[in-house]
Amino acid sequence: MPPPPPCRGLLWLGLVLGSVCLESAAQANSATDALNVLLIIVDDLRPSLGCYGDKLVRSPNIDQLASHSVLFQNAFAQQAVCAPSRVSFLTGRRPDTTRLYDFNSYWRVHAGNFSTIPQYFKENGYVTMSVGKVFHPGISSNHSDDSPYSWSFPPYHPTSEKYENTKTCRGPDGELHANLLCPVDVVDVPEGTLPDKQSTEQAIRLLEKMKMLSSPFFLAIGYHKPHIPFRYPKEFQKLYPLENITLAPDPQVPDGLPPVAYNPWMDIRQREDIQALNISVPYGPIPVDFQRKIRQSYFASVSYLDTQVGHLLSALDDLQLANSTIIVFTSDHGWALGEHGEWAKYSNFDVTTHVPLMFYVPGRTASFLEAGEKLFPYRNPFDSVSELMEPGRQSVELVELVSLFPTLAGLAGLQVPPRCLIPSFHIMLCREGRSLLKHFRVHDLEDDLYLRGNPRELIAYSQYPRPADSPQWNSDKPSLKDIKIMGYSIRTIDYRYTVWVGFNPNEFLANFSDVHAGELYFVDSDPLQDHNMYNDSQGRELSRSWMP
Repeated sequence: MPPPPPCRGLLWLGLVLGSVCLESAAQANSATDALNVLLIIVDDLRPSLGCYGDKLVRSPNIDQLASHSVLFQNAFAQQAVCAPSRVSFLTGRRPDTTRLYDFNSYWRVHAGNFSTIPQYFKENGYVTMSVGKVFHPGISSNHSDDSPYSWSFPPYHPTSEKYENTKTCRGPDGELHANLLCPVDVVDVPEGTLPDKQSTEQAIRLLEKMKMLSSPFFLAIGYHKPHIPFRYPKEFQKLYPLENITLAPDPQVPDGLPPVAYNPWMDIRQREDIQALNISVPYGPIPVDFQRKIRQSYFASVSYLDTQVGHLLSALDDLQLANSTIIVFTSDHGWALGEHGEWAKYSNFDVTTHVPLMFYVPGRTASFLEAGEKLFPYRNPFDSVSELMEPGRQSVELVELVSLFPTLAGLAGLQVPPRCLIPSFHIMLCREGRSLLKHFRVHDLEDDLYLRGNPRELIAYSQYPRPADSPQWNSDKPSLKDIKIMGYSIRTIDYRYTVWVGFNPNEFLANFSDVHAGELYFVDSDPLQDHNMYNDSQGRELSRSWMP
């Protein structure tokens, strides 16, 4: 059955100016007393946050959210690149099911007509809204952010997005450049604003509209920063003096790292300020003083992002929606800041697959508010540092982003989609991730099956494709037709094990008899994953135990 036509043209203008389209969408829904959902998705954010123990980064608003949430210490993405990760967790399917490893196909055509999280909520009476970068734009979301399937009306994108990669960064020469490092004076940039500021403003407008309507809402907001370029208000640099910035604890390429596992950070090299450094390909390294500047700008971008999250949550508070809205905060994947001599994402290491993940559920993770109480007052990162707010509840259990679908559905009181069969290309609604609902139960249910502990449940899977055994120009983002090798990675509480095997892109098949390389890191003794033990006797034994 084809999806209904979306509100368009003047109706969309009506949303911004008078809520015509929004009201028509709400009138079509009949759910009452349902919890709303606010899903915050950040781009390229590793867990460099105060609530994850980072002593340098100032993130008081996100930390405040964590203090009222269940925070997962060990959450992992399924592929460390934007489009595949977002399609994976928004459909609840792994990349081998969505068959998206690059940016160049739409899963509904290429793999199967899989339901998405917002689509499921829309079909269950919610007004669903998208602001900013939720799905990755382009072919991978059908050039429409999967509209009209997933959204009640066309998604909003900031008008200033188009300037992100243009020459808007003023260099030491006084000229404008397309740089990696791009602290700006906001009043001087095109339109006098930045995409994430516009997204926050639009999300607040939508919350104000929804406050006046009786229908429950699902609002997803996707923030751009700290994705490159590091284009952020320049005052945030003051939070991170260069003399306080340390290098990565392991800035060298490990001796035992297989060449196929290395990402040569080609997108970084395309920036004008990096090109001027004349760095050798593929291993670099980047000069030490510039490494500190990259880390400074990444952290500054995180603090800028934190202010946007703070304004958004403060508005939710002011509108008295905190008692009726689930809030989820996460990232599509992490980002290397010089660890293993690598930058960007594009690998299977913890530093690129490990993501922040927290859920605020009113009445479960925090008490309901009394009249006049505020749960999320805005906190200025420039204020003198106060005591660190501890997360409300923490779990060290291994979890995956594909768990978002069943967990959000269950928390909202909807039926949890069934587990997928293998294969599941013909099944529209199912999920490959396990539900995390046990972490939100008020009562201790000792007889619950999930609480008994299944070793296979305590595993996070990720994968990354490569075009060749050695780093080359397209190693980071190979197109499907060029993928020759797939790195499948297993993360347990004790170790990370990765095997690089032959892959046929025409049949989407991995050949586990064609092993190109392997990696094994023991987390307790080697938390930074620098010492590859794959080729010793213990590594070979573990490899045989996991070989399909």
